[in-house]
Amino acid sequence: MSKLKIAVVGGGNIGSSLAFDCALRGHDVVVIEKNGLSCEQSKERIMETANYAPLFSPLAKGKTPEMILQNIVWQQDLQAISDCELIVENITENIELKQALYARMAEFIAPDAVLAANTSCIPITKLGSFHHSPSQVIGVHFMNPVYLKPTVEVIIGLNTSEQTQERCLEQLSILGKNAVVVKDSPGFVSNRISHLFMNEAAFTVQDGVALPEDVDAIFKGCFGHKMGPLETADLIGIDTVVNSLDVLYLMFQDSKYRVCPLMRTMVDAGHLGRKSGKGFYTYTHHN
Repeated sequence: MSKLKIAVVGGGNIGSSLAFDCALRGHDVVVIEKNGLSCEQSKERIMETANYAPLFSPLAKGKTPEMILQNIVWQQDLQAISDCELIVENITENIELKQALYARMAEFIAPDAVLAANTSCIPITKLGSFHHSPSQVIGVHFMNPVYLKPTVEVIIGLNTSEQTQERCLEQLSILGKNAVVVKDSPGFVSNRISHLFMNEAAFTVQDGVALPEDVDAIFKGCFGHKMGPLETADLIGIDTVVNSLDVLYLMFQDSKYRVCPLMRTMVDAGHLGRKSGKGFYTYTHHN
């Protein structure tokens, strides 16, 4: 199996999960963070995942956290992406921040590298317009936790080249992922549907129709979902869900994407889900 050199730009929840998955499979990973504190937080997230991953993944059995982490380095300098074949952008779902990042990355990205946007809802064609070579930009939507999700959503922007698409699909195959290819649209398939799902679940709690655990119990017990919509929102991060819904509302100008006020209040209160220890549920530790 080929060994890839992968850059993960932004080591938040999903970025750290992706870095862990790639390192678990023996690939070289560089995580790019904005400062030293963010680097340390990313390391802590990955170390925690490495400790409990053997309980869930056959691939992790027999591997110590140290064995996995030796494949990862943390950097604050974007120049570290210059020798990477696959660069996955994972920063906050904010168009202005992404535009500034893509302009900075342009100086260092190799001409034959794949720039994969792991965005929640922003169209790939829009992100590609921020890069000097839009043909290199493709959407790759990894799901959390990455090491337990064998399928990814791949989004083809209007300017994404066939060469980029072929390279990306080959790289994903090396990473053990099945790719489902879709066309570009705000939210693509997964988040265009799932964020409505989580938002409406929040409305049922806000309206006093049901408690969070009852909402989730219905979808797990009646429909066979592994996680309910509110557990999923807590895993993703309530702030991320709110930001993504705001993007969908902006792009579609459709009132069905208006954010449930309860979730905005939760964000204001710092109740962001698993990462803060409290969301729709209370957690004894942060994932």
